[in-house]
Amino acid sequence: MLPPLPVYLDARAVFADRYLFGSGIEIGPLHQPLAVPGHARVSYVDRMTTPELRREYPELADWDLTEVDIVDDGEQLKAIADESQDFIISNHFLEHTEDPIGTIENHLSKLRPGGVLFYAVPDKRFTFDFRRPVTPLDHMVADHEEGPERSRAGHYREWCRLVIDEESDAVGSAEEAASEEWVERRAGELEAMGYSIHMHVWTQAEFLELILAIRERCGESFDIEVAARVGIEFIVVLRKLGPLPPPQVPPTPPPTGLDLWRARARTGVAKLREAGRRRRERS
Repeated sequence: MLPPLPVYLDARAVFADRYLFGSGIEIGPLHQPLAVPGHARVSYVDRMTTPELRREYPELADWDLTEVDIVDDGEQLKAIADESQDFIISNHFLEHTEDPIGTIENHLSKLRPGGVLFYAVPDKRFTFDFRRPVTPLDHMVADHEEGPERSRAGHYREWCRLVIDEESDAVGSAEEAASEEWVERRAGELEAMGYSIHMHVWTQAEFLELILAIRERCGESFDIEVAARVGIEFIVVLRKLGPLPPPQVPPTPPPTGLDLWRARARTGVAKLREAGRRRRERS
């Protein structure tokens, strides 16, 4: 029996229904593509074909993987023309990128004016990254300006030192730091494999600091529509400057207990007023 889906997926769907329109792409959805509204059309991008992803992730054998439409590097998106997309969805992807500043700037270039970027990133405090220090902004700026190879080996060493267990090589089970000899050896092996790890980690505050720094670098060419932590992740929706889509009338939410109480109270007051009016008419 499959486990229930995390509740934060509901929040993603609510924001998607409000901000996604037209046609766009989602990067690396694997087994959890974003639930998009009926008026949004999505093509799915990944670095491998669906059969290759199935072999790469045997732990997802019981899940249906999203069929890949476009094989491409999600950081570069060379197969995607500039200003061709109404939206780009990228959930739990940015932390894997070596140059998050360059990635976000590149994603912006693929949007039409008025298009949106939909990002969800894990808050490191609620994941297996909880022991790792937050990536400083100046570190990411240096990775962007000098090239990510300057810090790549250090990221792998930190991953081996603070995330995986020397004994079991399992994520998140280490209680004490692994030996430095093992860290150096295992980090070198993972780097040589190009193994995908969380290169950078954030809490909600530091991730928003990154977004604001990119906004300044880009000449304030986008607005922040949403910035909210929900469960283990932080969701941001960024809109490239340009025309806005037509307003949508949100569905009427079901009444809450307070709404029902207010309705009964209004009915009671109306009845009292009507009774008072009749008494005055009889007197």
